Amino acid sequence: MEIPEQLRPAVAFLRGNLSGLLRFDTEYMPIRVVIAPDGRLVASVMESMLRSTDCALHLPEEPDDRDDEVIQLMVTLDRFEESGPDGTLADRWRIYHGDPPDVRWATMSIDFCKFRDLAIDGEAMMPANPIAEEEPAICRGFNESDGDDLRRLVLQRVEVELEDPKIVGVDSLGFDVRGRFEIARIDFEDLVDSSDAARAAIESLLKGPA
Repeated sequence: MEIPEQLRPAVAFLRGNLSGLLRFDTEYMPIRVVIAPDGRLVASVMESMLRSTDCALHLPEEPDDRDDEVIQLMVTLDRFEESGPDGTLADRWRIYHGDPPDVRWATMSIDFCKFRDLAIDGEAMMPANPIAEEEPAICRGFNESDGDDLRRLVLQRVEVELEDPKIVGVDSLGFDVRGRFEIARIDFEDLVDSSDAARAAIESLLKGPA
């Protein structure tokens, strides 16, 4: 599914903020998520979160007075087992975040989204990744280098210095870089819809201005 231009800022903001708070019933807990190839969110969760029928995700968190700097998602949690057909999603989460805080896993379907002055249908916030099949190969290819260009790019773009940076995810809007302690998001200049276009966009960013 192509991402409509008016929704790209919201989808990009979501993909650039993978840590926040999950409200379930009256409780709030820190949570970290990743984006599945089909657009759903994936998280390590508590049993009480799975039992709740009223869950809202605030990314990166709910600020006091900067509503335009948070995305609010009403979500439905569905349990999955690491030994089952969705087990690779747990592996994806570990690649991004390391060891999970809980042993239970869930996918989150987005029911509704509020971002800045937009109210967005949840399905529109879960576009599938058109380059998911080639994503691991793209990551491996760029991670074979020593990482100096990647480190410089992250420092230039998001003003974060990552130790031992590795590309861990690529989609049509940008790519995710994991350091030893955090994740940085680098946005593409334009939407990409193929693995070749993604490789070219990453190479261009790593080379910098001519």
